[in-house]
Amino acid sequence: MERYRIVFSGSGGQGVITSAIILAEAAVLHENLTAVQSQVYGAEARGGSTRSDVIISDSEIYFPKVTQPNVLVCLTQEAYNKFSGIIRPGGLLITDAKYVEITKKVDARQREIPMYEAVMEKIGKPIVFNICMLGVFIGMTELVKPESVMSVLERRIPKGFLELNRHALQLGMDLTEGVRR
Repeated sequence: MERYRIVFSGSGGQGVITSAIILAEAAVLHENLTAVQSQVYGAEARGGSTRSDVIISDSEIYFPKVTQPNVLVCLTQEAYNKFSGIIRPGGLLITDAKYVEITKKVDARQREIPMYEAVMEKIGKPIVFNICMLGVFIGMTELVKPESVMSVLERRIPKGFLELNRHALQLGMDLTEGVRR
């Protein structure tokens, strides 16, 4: 397996860090892989820039920081402006079509996905935007199975919110149908 270096970025309150933790747990607990997760966020609790790194591998990981991600997800313009230059040549750059305007030429496959708009149209609750983003990530990379993510969610969130999160995860995966990986 290729070592996957992933950066999820956005702003505080979007669930970027939570998504990274869920992904790492799914890889370790249900996919028999090794994973590390770290995070950086601005001084503001909400609204400041947020970044979470995840490395997933089938062998030992010696350094937890991602310097050149294979996959970079940017949910805000600020995150895109700040991090788009670090993507590994030939990597995958996923942006939210509503909040990010592609302004730079990078040596990566760029995919603009209407995640936020789809969540608001189909679900109507922005609280699951991060889970939709995780569904897009899974749909684009097939790195972990959706069932693995749902198993983690079943342990982490109240039962009353499981169906909402399941719907958001599936919505994200559906958004990648027909999108070249």
